[in-house]
Amino acid sequence: MSAPARVLILNERDSQHPKAGGAEVHVEEIFSRLAARGFEITQATTSFPGCRPVDEVAGTTVWRLGRIRWYYPRVVWTCARETRRGRFDVVVECLNKLPFYAPLYSKVPVLALAHHLFGEVAFLQTPWPIAATVWTMERMLPILYRRTPFVSISESTRDDLVGRHLRAEQIRVIHCGINPPKARIPKLSERPRRVTYVGRLEPYKRVDLMLRAMARLRDRFPDAEIVVIGRGKDRERLERIARDEGLSSRTRFTGFVSDAERDELLANTRVAVCPSPKEGWGLTVIECNALATPVVATDAPGLRDSVDDGRSGFLVPDGDVGALAEHLARLLDDDALATRMSEAALVWSRRFDWDRAADAMAESLEAARRS
Repeated sequence: MSAPARVLILNERDSQHPKAGGAEVHVEEIFSRLAARGFEITQATTSFPGCRPVDEVAGTTVWRLGRIRWYYPRVVWTCARETRRGRFDVVVECLNKLPFYAPLYSKVPVLALAHHLFGEVAFLQTPWPIAATVWTMERMLPILYRRTPFVSISESTRDDLVGRHLRAEQIRVIHCGINPPKARIPKLSERPRRVTYVGRLEPYKRVDLMLRAMARLRDRFPDAEIVVIGRGKDRERLERIARDEGLSSRTRFTGFVSDAERDELLANTRVAVCPSPKEGWGLTVIECNALATPVVATDAPGLRDSVDDGRSGFLVPDGDVGALAEHLARLLDDDALATRMSEAALVWSRRFDWDRAADAMAESLEAARRS
């Protein structure tokens, strides 16, 4: 039996990066478990102020190759050089920002890990020249990756890849897991009328839709609280919207909080909101469900995979503030419905386990290694 693989991960950020998000959580949870099983895991990522050029994070080695302007040329050179030296058996390319095009220069097999593709959503997040670059580079995937095995974190991302003319048989879906929360989970009847968002505060996340929906419910639920958990460049605009909509006195922006504080807030939330128009997978949705908190989310790729519509939460049309307000009102007003969905959300969340996800990833790495 061969020794566990030596793996080089290409990912723009590691979990310690100030802008780390769900993709970085996923990589750390999966590959720290594989490192504990004997896999040799190295990540090649960008640098950030105060970081170490070489670091150990959750059992993996991290090579930080410089700030973003230098990172992509350096990561290409590093991958090409180290795979030719025989340093690694498999390269894992994380597809959640710019494609690395690793199959062009890696000397060893590549496994593409697709969290999500941006497509047109890139134009909501970045200036148009950058967005156009991302959009154009993604269009090369079916040509440059036609022989590359893929792992997708959701059926929606798999379908997006197939829609871009990659073959369904080269894509394996491995869902994310969650870590069981440690917070006490009160009954819905014990919770305040609180509506919560958790995630990055970026324009493409559309947190403004939640605020506008709650503005419609301001007089109907005068005691309703709004909590916005997370950090990002959209915070100032969102705070301005809250003021303009007359919600300042009942809206709390927490910024970054610890996992324990986040779980405590979510465990005392009546309903959480995820208004993004596209996700690779709704990791925060399942984390909310694990605290018996139902979620109202956009009927969008990734989120329609993580929300069990009508049971663990509701899906609403993208951008439909009226529908969002209506479904929030149902869960704020109807104790029996909210309690039923709270119980179903908790059951749904137990389907997702990091250890099972790591088992499946180990199988995919070994299959790629033999290819």
